[in-house]
This record gives sequence, C-alpha cells and structure tokens, in this order.
Amino acid sequence: MWATCVAALLAVLPLPLGAELAGHGGFVKGVGVSPDGRRVISAGFDYAVILWDLESQTQLRGFYDHEGAVNAVSFLPEGKRAISAGDDGTLRLWDVASGELLHTFEGHEGKVAAVAVSPDGGLAASAGWDRTVRFWDLEARRPAQVLNGHGNNVNAVAFSPDGEQVLTGSYDSALRLWRVADATLLGTLKGHDFGVTALAFTPEGRRAVSVSVDQSLRVWDLEAGREEAVLLGHEGPIFAVAVSPDGRHAATGGVDRVLRLWDLEAGKEVKLFLGHDQPVWSLAFSPDGRQLISAGADEVLRVWDIATGLEVGTPDRQWNAVKAELPPDDGSRGAALFRKCGVCHSVSADGGKRAGPTLYGLFGRRAGTVEGYKYSKALTGSELVWTEETVDALFDQGPHVFTPGSKMPLQQMPSAEDRAELIAYLKRVTAPAK
Repeated sequence: MWATCVAALLAVLPLPLGAELAGHGGFVKGVGVSPDGRRVISAGFDYAVILWDLESQTQLRGFYDHEGAVNAVSFLPEGKRAISAGDDGTLRLWDVASGELLHTFEGHEGKVAAVAVSPDGGLAASAGWDRTVRFWDLEARRPAQVLNGHGNNVNAVAFSPDGEQVLTGSYDSALRLWRVADATLLGTLKGHDFGVTALAFTPEGRRAVSVSVDQSLRVWDLEAGREEAVLLGHEGPIFAVAVSPDGRHAATGGVDRVLRLWDLEAGKEVKLFLGHDQPVWSLAFSPDGRQLISAGADEVLRVWDIATGLEVGTPDRQWNAVKAELPPDDGSRGAALFRKCGVCHSVSADGGKRAGPTLYGLFGRRAGTVEGYKYSKALTGSELVWTEETVDALFDQGPHVFTPGSKMPLQQMPSAEDRAELIAYLKRVTAPAK
C-alpha cells in the first residue's frame, strides 16, 4: 500500500531537479563528510573512492587502489586522512590532499562491510563478513584486537562518542556492545526480526539507533540494555541510518528509495526527501546539521537541505560538467548510448577525471594498458585485445562474465543492434587523431 502511495507522490510532486554528484560507475555504498564540512568522500561498487567539494559539488580526485567494490569510507578526525573498506577484504588509509595510499590493512577473511574511526583518530574498527570485528592501530599501522561473538556476517560498527565502546550489528539480527580497552562484550541487544544493516550512536552516547532488513528503525537505551522505540514507515529493507549532530533527528533510507527524517524524542516521522530512483545505501549529516548527503544504487550522491527537504545545488550541474567533456553528439543512437559510459570514461588522450580509464585508442589496444590508471589484478597483464568482437562480447555477456574481477560495474546490453550502434560510435570518437 505504502509503496503505491510513494509511487504516486513521485509521479505528481514537483520534485527538485537533479543536482547529483555524478562520477561513480556503480552503486555508491558509503559516504562521509569531513570534520570541517567542506568535503565529502564516497565509496563505490566500481572499486573507486571519490573526494568531492561539497559547496561546488564537484569532484576533486579519485582513489583507485582497491581490488573489489568499496563498501564504506570515513574521514579521520583531523580531516587530512581517510580510510576505506571493501570486498577485497582490506582497509586502505589515504592521504586526502595528495591521493597517496598510505597503508593497506589486511586480516579479514572476506568482505569488509563497514568501517568506523575512534574520536581520537587512533583506532579504526571494521565489520567483516568473516563474522569478526577488528581493531586497527592507525598510528602504528598494525592490527589490534579481534572481536568474536556474532553468529553471522557483521554489517555495521560505530564508536561511542567518548571512544570507550563499540557497537556492532550483524545478519544474526543482534547488536553487541563492547568495551574497547579490553574487547569485553558488555551486552547483546535483541529485537530486530532480521539482519541489522546499519547503526549509529546518539551524540550523548547513552542511546543508539539501528535499522534492518525487517523495515524498522529501532532506538536503544544502552544504559538499560533495552529497546526504547520501534519506528515503522519504510516499505522494504532499510540500509542506511544517520543521526543529526544535535541528536534530535535520525535519517533513514533503503529499498523504497525514500529518505525519511525522524524526530527521535517524539518518535515519529517528520519529513520525506524524494529524488533517488534506486535504493539508498548510505547517509551522512553535515557537521552543522543543515544538510544531509545520501548515496545509492542510482550511482550518485545527493545533497539535501534539512529545513526545506529540497535537493541542494544547480540543476544538472554534474551531468553538464561531464557533458562538456564528451565527444560531440552526432545525433546517432550510439552517441545516446554512450552518455552512461561517459560518466566513467573519457575519450581524450589525457583521460580526464574519471573512475575508469580513457577509451582513447581503444580498438587494437590490449586491456589493462592505459598508462597511469590503476587496474585490477584481473586485467593487469591480460592478453585480451579490444576489437569490435571483444567489445560486443563484453556488453553481451556482461563484465562479470567476460572480464571477471575487473572494476567495470555490472551492465549488459541485450540488443545486438544497440551494441553495433555503440561500437560504431566508439570507433568514430576513440580513434587517435592523425
């Protein structure tokens, strides 16, 4: 019933025009805001981490060393470094200003779903699908404690505001509260009917919120060890939750594509944010609490004004920036099809700022050989040569089949006619100048 109502709203309301931060070539799984509120960092299914200027909503640089989808990212408290976590089982520490990879943390035996940084910046905590939570000493750059106790994949982790505790959530539907100093389990919180997907502390540290596949937002009294409230409204699993800096509100997003703002004291929903056309995966408030940044399966980040509920920014700003660097639109079907490719791939010799390598000189080039681009191991040293036939096979079978393990997001083109049109266009615009 509610899904039908939402669909009706999306059809008739005067929604804000698109002002999205576009640059990822796949789901955007994680988002973080710098302590000074000037920058945003995002983690994508395309193996990329991207740094953005929040005021201008423009891309500053990309970080491309992960060898799998990146699920989570967070600034350190000083704002000069960031840490990301991915399907490759690693955490990677970055110098934000230079883009330098400072360190790779290894230890998880599988996907790392979430990462959090302690308030003093000394520790990171990671949630893994090997059913562990691991601490990492960020200054010594070495592993610290390992927390065992969840009965299934761990999806979420957060430090308390004083840094003395860590809260974790798992597909086993439970939350667990731990003391950081000695890795002692302080308590287990049960109430969700299905897996916990995300959680957060409130600023005073006495309460926490969590969301789940069971479509609920739950508020917890951590001192009493009990559930305080169950808030319902989403139609489908909820994947993301964030608490405002003043602790008054929580924002949630999930499969139903709608962002919901909740008054935690009143225990009710107070605002909807409509604009995403695919599931929402991650949320973060700006430090002043005036804006909300969301990201999801529609491959973009959106910035929202909390007071008005409207999307912030110049309409189509990001697409216009990309479009300015696209080859001329010759009116062909191939040119129209290339628009999606153009978000990740330039056709210029220098490659521009894109998540993927330039397509300049594509035909006849061996895969994995564009100088300066950080390829996945799957393509490094590949014998594959890009021809009309191999490009056709790529879009016919999909990258997950034709180039398994590569960074290219899952996308297929079932129509042989469309593939032929795209290839013809690519041959025209990627040929080196003579």
